[in-house]
Amino acid sequence: MISSRAAYIVVIVLGAFVSVPMANAHPTATGNVSEAIDHAKQAVAHGKEGHADELVKHAETALDFAKMGGKGVEVSEGIHHLKEAIAHGKAGHADVGVEHIETALKHLSEIN
Repeated sequence: MISSRAAYIVVIVLGAFVSVPMANAHPTATGNVSEAIDHAKQAVAHGKEGHADELVKHAETALDFAKMGGKGVEVSEGIHHLKEAIAHGKAGHADVGVEHIETALKHLSEIN
């Protein structure tokens, strides 16, 4: 039989595992833009190596975060260029995708 003190400790420990992810589930708009920038930079690196598929993967993740980055001209422009980069990356045009992501980075960097 588990003592009440041991049960209490188990509940506290399990609570920590549940509450910590929940605290990180809704980051700020600025935090989302930072994540978008990080993934956009990874997309550029892959695109410069000619890896259009990886460019698309990271650009899509960047787009998801940018969409949660609040409202404003810079976010809208960043989203527009990420979408363009994804379209060109899917067509196998990594070089054009890189150009659009670099433009998106300029806009998104204005926010942070």
